[in-house]
Amino acid sequence: MPRISKRSKLVLTVDEEHKVRQAAQSRLLPYREVQRAQILCYYNDGNTIKKIAQQVNTTRRIVYKCIDKALDMGIDVALSDLSHGSEPVITEEDKSWVIHLACCKPKDFGYAAELWSLKALAEHVRKEAATQEHPALCKAVKATVHRILAGHDLKPHKVRYYLERRDPNFEAKMKEVLVVYREVNSAPVDGIKTIDGHLIYTVSVDEKPGVQALANIAPDLPPVPDKHPTVSRDYEYKRLGTASILAGLDLQDGHIIARVERRHRSREFVDLLKDMDRYYPKGAVIRLILDNHAAHISKETRAYLATVPNRFRYVHTPTHGSWLNLVETLFGKMARTFLRGMRVESWNELKTRILKGIAEINESPFVHRWSKFKILES
Repeated sequence: MPRISKRSKLVLTVDEEHKVRQAAQSRLLPYREVQRAQILCYYNDGNTIKKIAQQVNTTRRIVYKCIDKALDMGIDVALSDLSHGSEPVITEEDKSWVIHLACCKPKDFGYAAELWSLKALAEHVRKEAATQEHPALCKAVKATVHRILAGHDLKPHKVRYYLERRDPNFEAKMKEVLVVYREVNSAPVDGIKTIDGHLIYTVSVDEKPGVQALANIAPDLPPVPDKHPTVSRDYEYKRLGTASILAGLDLQDGHIIARVERRHRSREFVDLLKDMDRYYPKGAVIRLILDNHAAHISKETRAYLATVPNRFRYVHTPTHGSWLNLVETLFGKMARTFLRGMRVESWNELKTRILKGIAEINESPFVHRWSKFKILES
């Protein structure tokens, strides 16, 4: 005969019984809470402790504990975990001190490092805890420091870069550039006609320096079906110098005028201006959107501009605002397409292939548009 429990029966209201049975069938609640609800349901139905333990796959001690909690303090307490353990030893003042240290640099405390690592910060905390009256942190380890910092979303071992806005006229210059873009978007392909009958062609100009000419030490191996699906390349390579791409992107028809040079000084920029002067009709105005590079406003450049008065008109992007220049999207396209993974035999081959890639783009030009003009509405 199974031993009959001497414990009292559960006295549940209709709502309490519904709550327990619903929790016992839940697929969303934590497993331990569902298990306790099942124990209370089986006990309420008159099952023995041994049978309940078998049905919920647990021990009789856990069944006794759950039932006793329900009899003593109600089902709400029986279903949840009781708070246990002692009060936390590390106080809020201790945590604030660790956070203060994390917000400083290691070099401020005489270390060589610029940034904290969790290990270094934990070692410093243990070293200074006693003298700084934080004895609870005398044995702090990396995990302790990590939890304190995670509670305030601090990651002193990482660097996130930003760019300080140093141009006091940033917004005014940005609006000037965006006004040009909005004007171009609504203009015909053959240029904007002014009141006096002159045409205005808008060209976005910039340089992409540091394009590396890299040569293979060993030949590339082509993909082989069922063996290796990709091109195989030796890790070693030979440097043959770098090139600078000077490009002008016509914002009305997408045509590119470009040069590939070893450097990007004033003389190379003047050569690009001469190319544009030859390309566009005589008498038209070439409006250039360009940054504040020294070559764009040097004495040599101004001397050339003086020989072609009223031919070029500058619209400068703000300082550190080159992202406003649409030609950057062209350089991004080059980097993703024909420049990607390029290997050459010589610097001249690099130049030839870059100009060939630009010619391929010009065969099917893409008109770049600026579509966000909210700043002009404010």
